[in-house]
Amino acid sequence: MDRRTFITLAAGGVGLMLLPGLGRSAFAAQRGDRLVLSDAEWKQRLTPQQYSILRQAGTERAFTSALDKEKRSGMFHCIGCDQQLFPSRFKFDSGTGWPSFYDVLPGAVETSTDYKLIYPRTEYHCSRCGGHHGHVFEDGPQPTGLRYCNNGAVLKFVPEKG
Repeated sequence: MDRRTFITLAAGGVGLMLLPGLGRSAFAAQRGDRLVLSDAEWKQRLTPQQYSILRQAGTERAFTSALDKEKRSGMFHCIGCDQQLFPSRFKFDSGTGWPSFYDVLPGAVETSTDYKLIYPRTEYHCSRCGGHHGHVFEDGPQPTGLRYCNNGAVLKFVPEKG
């Protein structure tokens, strides 16, 4: 059973807690272009905070990420697999305390429905490693009207050269 089917069947209008073994690694193993690592390998690669967010869908405290105030030109990458997610031109100050973007590079993220707060929210995760990055809301600026609210701890900023 794939992750999306599991979520649809298991949610049933109640809070959803991902069961061990059905987290990001099982989801990531479904496609050959995914980065698939064991839990132990993820724990070696990531800090405890990054692991909590990327692999267990945790959240960092608002206003704690230096990337929230990052204004240079460059690219924001997934900390788990180095996939490019957001060019800096998509970034805006949402006032929420998390780095926010009004769009994402094509194919860089996938979404699923998250019921952890009882009501459904759209979670997005890296399309390469399956790592949780945050949630997308429909209260962002034009041209998309979207706000990709990202945990800064799971982003790596690469400044533009020159």
